[in-house]
Amino acid sequence: MPLGAHKATLFGVAGVSTGSVVLLSTQTASDSASLDFTSGIDSTYGEYIFKFYNINPATDDVDFTFQVNAVDASGFNETITSTFFAALHSESDASSGLYYLAGYDQAQGTSYQALGYDTGSGGDECYAGTLHLFNPSSTTYVKHFYSRASNHHQEGYAQDANAAGYINITAAIDEISFKMESGNISSGTIKMWGVK
Repeated sequence: MPLGAHKATLFGVAGVSTGSVVLLSTQTASDSASLDFTSGIDSTYGEYIFKFYNINPATDDVDFTFQVNAVDASGFNETITSTFFAALHSESDASSGLYYLAGYDQAQGTSYQALGYDTGSGGDECYAGTLHLFNPSSTTYVKHFYSRASNHHQEGYAQDANAAGYINITAAIDEISFKMESGNISSGTIKMWGVK
């Protein structure tokens, strides 16, 4: 497989050329209330990929979340319908499971959408993963998204968290916000990539 194909596969977009995945922006938290991307989301790209590296919450046992704004809107409160499930396994090997978590999905809700849950705030605990947002500039269709991530649960579990759904508006989206459900993001980095 050519090197470009490996690079593309890393981003879940096998088959695209190396030049089709472009790093657009990087933000690094330092006890930040949120990390917001308020520029760079436009019709240039049909897909935007957000990569999360070592997102460590300042508060223990909290969820990592996102919301968006339509063009010229504010408040990060667009309408979302979503689903959420997770697999987990304890460090002690005492318990494991696969769970649909109804409390983490939305049915025409306007809250921030959970991407990972109950992340610990210890120095070695964090959240890491990926969010894909499709065709945010469309003024015809809803905006689909899916996310997959690994996080260190505050009670010593490895978790594979999966969220998916759509932002149920036909207006274009041009801003996205990431934050913990409560408290700040102590540290961590988010990179935004564009895919043609």
